Amino acid sequence: MTVTDSAPGGCASAGARAAHEGILRRQSARESAARTYARALPIVPVRARGLTIEGADGRRYLDCLSGAGALALGHNHPVVLEAIRKVLDSGAPLHALDLATPVKDAFVTELFRTLPPGLAEHARVQFCGPTGTDAVEAALKLVRAATGRRTIMAFAGAYHGMTAGALDASGHAADVRVARLPYPQDYRCPFGVGGAHGAELAARWTESVLDDPKSGVPLPAGMILEPVQGEGGVIPAPDHWMRRMRQLTAERSVPLIADEVQTGVGRTGAFWAVEHSGVTPDVMVLSKAIGGSLPLAVVIYRDDLDVWAPGAHAGTFRGNQLAMAAGTATLAHVRENRLAERAAALGSHMLSQLRDLAGHFPCIGEVRGRGLMIGLELVNPEGEPDSSGRGATGPTAARPREPLPAAPELAAAVQRECLRRGLIVELGGRHASVVRLLPPLTITDEQAAAVLGRLADAVDAAAAGHTGRSGGEHGPRRRQSRPAGAAEGTG
Repeated sequence: MTVTDSAPGGCASAGARAAHEGILRRQSARESAARTYARALPIVPVRARGLTIEGADGRRYLDCLSGAGALALGHNHPVVLEAIRKVLDSGAPLHALDLATPVKDAFVTELFRTLPPGLAEHARVQFCGPTGTDAVEAALKLVRAATGRRTIMAFAGAYHGMTAGALDASGHAADVRVARLPYPQDYRCPFGVGGAHGAELAARWTESVLDDPKSGVPLPAGMILEPVQGEGGVIPAPDHWMRRMRQLTAERSVPLIADEVQTGVGRTGAFWAVEHSGVTPDVMVLSKAIGGSLPLAVVIYRDDLDVWAPGAHAGTFRGNQLAMAAGTATLAHVRENRLAERAAALGSHMLSQLRDLAGHFPCIGEVRGRGLMIGLELVNPEGEPDSSGRGATGPTAARPREPLPAAPELAAAVQRECLRRGLIVELGGRHASVVRLLPPLTITDEQAAAVLGRLADAVDAAAAGHTGRSGGEHGPRRRQSRPAGAAEGTG
């Protein structure tokens, strides 16, 4: 019996299944074709706590999507609910535009307490519309206003949002108005070498673009980067490369913008991902987890960049008091309970387990990540190796496997098999071939084991469906899936 066959107290009733199917049918008939998650995850959540979601049909799932990283503490964490109820019961205004309130003051105080010291000492905060993409827009406008320059430097594989300026800086931009730079990675290194040598070549290319008067790129208004590319395929930036980007931009008075929308609030094993490299950016873009599951976005920047005219970037809902209260509670709980350190330790363990799994399945090209931001790239093990991975020599050429063709259909099959087993995962990467895990920072060791077990079963089933045989090169690895609820806990 798969986990999705069971429900609290027994099988889902016919009425529950009918209600579930009716809601999905009406969503398909009435909602925009732009919907995304609902297509791959046909569930109807009605209750949730911690890592666990229960659907309208009574089925239960372990949620390793976590609101695309917005739920640092998982669903309905007690400290978040208490903070929200406190505001509701106090009679405080829920909408305050950009007026000062005690709730906002508490949020800003807690936020500044967590920032890298070099930035917190001389920082300003800009409240934006309550989405990460609006905060990116604000950051781009800010550095252009502060420098008087127009060009933005961004990186291949980037994802910064869905509005016009954010899309221009993202890796899938159709109308290019920014300078695109190579982002270092091992498995699909653009220079075919990977490792420290590949990162150094990427840095040298960036330096050349900045300094070559014939590069075609004028001195930019700013450089925007993700310390870990999430939608790009869960690719952590090497720490030494991050320091080179900081050096190159600082020497040329180019503001460095760190997009920490998904990497922030402990996700990568440090409170902010830039802290791994010791880099202090000039601007940080924050959203998702800072609102404690409610919509909130801000830009943090050096005070000497604060050239805004009143109303230069505004938004009606930038004063969301419930989100600020939930955000304050979340930031404090992560800080006080050292959940970033917990994410680092548990993430390292999960990565190790998944790399062992990759040794049994040639269809897993690479396992990578940082903290509890984890990805598995699915490949076609029978395909021809990517030519960019050939011909590398010397110590920098060491690589666990040659890069094989991406396998988006296999990744989609793994996602479906995960869902059948009660596990919610996301896909990403250049070709949508990376299975992504973003569990809440409150995930327990037992829950992590359940996630890894179900994922291993799903990879095995999907690989068997694509090749006609079960297991990897070392034989079958099928295990009996746990019944729903056996390892969920409440987070």
